[in-house]
Amino acid sequence: TPLRYVLPFNEQNRYLVMPALSDELNIVGLKTVSFAPENSKKGKATITGSVILSDYETGETLSILDGGFLTKVRTGAISGVATKYLAKENAKTLSVIGAGVQAEGLIEAILAVRDIENIHIASRTFEKAENFAQNIRNRFNIKVSVFKSADEAIDSADIVVTATNASQPVYTHSLHPGVHLNAVGSFKPDMQEIPSETMLVANKIVVESMEAALEETGDLKIPQAEGILTKNMLHSELGDIISGEKVGRETEEEVTVFKSVGLAIVDIIVAQYFYKKLKEKDVPAETLFYDGSHHLHHQYQFHLNKPESKENIKRVLLFLSRNTSSSGVERNNQSNHNENNNLNKDVQLDPFSE
Repeated sequence: TPLRYVLPFNEQNRYLVMPALSDELNIVGLKTVSFAPENSKKGKATITGSVILSDYETGETLSILDGGFLTKVRTGAISGVATKYLAKENAKTLSVIGAGVQAEGLIEAILAVRDIENIHIASRTFEKAENFAQNIRNRFNIKVSVFKSADEAIDSADIVVTATNASQPVYTHSLHPGVHLNAVGSFKPDMQEIPSETMLVANKIVVESMEAALEETGDLKIPQAEGILTKNMLHSELGDIISGEKVGRETEEEVTVFKSVGLAIVDIIVAQYFYKKLKEKDVPAETLFYDGSHHLHHQYQFHLNKPESKENIKRVLLFLSRNTSSSGVERNNQSNHNENNNLNKDVQLDPFSE
């Protein structure tokens, strides 16, 4: 997975191009994302895009999938895997900073790996946070509280998620001992979603890819420039923890941070997963090409609006755990297979079996 190419347009907007392939899994594809921060004022999604899956042998296009939806699934799932290995087993309170589509996917994934009892929500727009909170209450039948500030929302949290488009840190509160943070919003060198001080209090800082994280996100580049963070302070890549080469959480008091910038290879893996499941269902070829607004998108999105969605997202967690390595190239060796068989033994159903 090479570093993403970013093309600015229309002042604040960005067009991101991310090719990826795996010779081991015989897959190749391309993810494109448009980031338009002003879209929220127009009632439109700030992140849109597509994932093109190609035939490894012939190069022919196999499918074009909704990049926004895949990003929601992938971002949530990879952070769910990180939470599985880095958060306290008895975590009960989740704090989410941000009230967009990505935040919804993150909540769903974390609920799949921890028995959360309380969710705290904070967002720049209080009304949006209130509406988002009600949606989460309705979907998951869980207690949700809305706070006017991020500092208040994270004060008593066991797990914190930041999923915003902010260019400046969204909180100033120092993370308490035992907290795990998933930071997913910053994907540009000038975007710093979490304060530099977080890097000083963290006992373990985990990333998807060392190279991508240190080049592409202000959450790490800015503390580096300030002399607060060095590469040696990064504990490991997430794949190394999944494979057992590195350890995850070791004590109840550790502060752990997972910084995600997104790797296109993970999107391509998930795209292939969807594609294979659709083919198994004998879906007509022409319906494999869709933009997320058609009926197919609503039929085949792991039934995310149904009560069974907690089980469905677990299957994506398992799939990513089995196939995503530390370098963004997938592992399929037997030791990794055995390790991940223990991730969640009760998940055995097909995602499209309902």
